[in-house]
Amino acid sequence: MECGCDEAGRGCLAGPVCAAAVIFPYDYANEEINDSKQLSAIKREHLRTVIERDALAFCVVEVSEKRIDEINILNASIQGMNDAVEGLAIEPELLLIDGNRFKDRLGIPYKCVVKGDATYLSIAAASILAKTYRDALMERLDAEFPVYGWKKNKGYPTPEHVAAVMQHGFSPYHRRSFHLKNQLSLEF
Repeated sequence: MECGCDEAGRGCLAGPVCAAAVIFPYDYANEEINDSKQLSAIKREHLRTVIERDALAFCVVEVSEKRIDEINILNASIQGMNDAVEGLAIEPELLLIDGNRFKDRLGIPYKCVVKGDATYLSIAAASILAKTYRDALMERLDAEFPVYGWKKNKGYPTPEHVAAVMQHGFSPYHRRSFHLKNQLSLEF
C-alpha cells in the first residue's frame, strides 16, 4: 500500500509549510490529477474534493513558521510529511516522497522521487491537498494582515510582498530565519 507525500510553502516568506499524505486504492486512476503547479486554482479546488472523496486515507498538517525558524525549512518539510503519514487512518507499506531528501521516523520504507508530483498519482494528490490547504490558510491570514497581499501571493516572495515587508516590517506569521540564499544548502 503506497502513500504519496508532498509539501507546499517551502519557498515562502510567511506562514506554515503544509504537508500531505495520500493513499489511493491499488487500481485508482484519474487523468485530471497532476502536479499542483500545473493546475489552475479552480481545478485544484475541484480535485481537492475528488481526492478527499476517493482516497482510502489522507492527512494534511501544518508546521508553523516558528518551528521552521527553529529547525529550518527542509527539516520542517520532513517533519510535516512524517506527521501527515502518522495521522493517516491506514498505515502504508511504502512512502513515495516528492524530492530528493527525507528522514523517516516511523520505520516505513520510502523512496524519494525528484519531480514525483509529475510521476506518481498519490504524490500529485498530496501536492494538491497541501497547496489548497495552505492557500486557504494564507487567504484567511490576509484578512488579518492585508498589507502583505497574501490573498494573491500566498506568502511567496513576490516583489510586492518583499516591498511590504520592507515598509511595514514582519508580521507574527513571517519566518524570521528565511533568507533564500541560505536555503540552498540546508543541513539536516
